[in-house]
Amino acid sequence: MDGDFGPYDAIEVRLRAADTIIFLDFAFVRCAWRAIRRSRERLDFWLWLFRYRSQSRPFLIKAMRTDAPTAAIHVLRNPQAVRLFVVDVVRRHAATQVLPVN
Repeated sequence: MDGDFGPYDAIEVRLRAADTIIFLDFAFVRCAWRAIRRSRERLDFWLWLFRYRSQSRPFLIKAMRTDAPTAAIHVLRNPQAVRLFVVDVVRRHAATQVLPVN
């Protein structure tokens, strides 16, 4: 499941059901650059992006601590951290696979 936890999401319900949370905490400049490359965004998006670090991020961190206290939380701050995380998950998954006997 994925989501951006916007103002209309049922964040508490989703977090309570989570056993793992992957929190992409990229820098403002990276997010803005990717938004510009992706498409034309509306003014409300840009206002949200400018306010994210001071408003949304603290709210999300508090909600994760409160509503998902036993979930494994992975905070990934850049694309390299995402790549390393994915490689590690694939490696651990492959190590648990049982090979068929011929």
